[in-house]
Amino acid sequence: MKIKIIALGKIKETYIKDGVEEFLKRLKPYTPIEIIEINPIEIKDENLIENVLNQEGEKILSNISNDTYLITLEIEGKQISSEDFSLKINELCNSGINEAAFVIGSSYGIGKNVKARANYKLSFSKMTFLHTFARLILVEQIYRAFKILKNETYHK
Repeated sequence: MKIKIIALGKIKETYIKDGVEEFLKRLKPYTPIEIIEINPIEIKDENLIENVLNQEGEKILSNISNDTYLITLEIEGKQISSEDFSLKINELCNSGINEAAFVIGSSYGIGKNVKARANYKLSFSKMTFLHTFARLILVEQIYRAFKILKNETYHK
């Protein structure tokens, strides 16, 4: 199963880029993974947030096919353990799904159009994280999931 991570914005901090690259390198033996960065639309008027989120959503949705299993990272999503996350990845791999995509929205969130398309809504925590941290946490958790599934040693 191929995995896509669709994220709004670029990572500027070298230490976070290095961390993401390290886990992408570690994931190569387990699954093909691609990161798609979408430029967020600048919001100059707070009254336009919903409209902008839906415009960004169209860009996000243009990067996935109809049969892609879409997982959004959002505060309203389900909080699960790393073990349960690995079971979810295993379920997707065994169900014949060819591609899963994870979406990390902007600091304003994710458009209703993307939320409506989501097959699963995931939350890392009730705490708020920088979106760049969320990307690093996501690639680490995907790596951890494959290590758990393969019964391979990884830091607990």
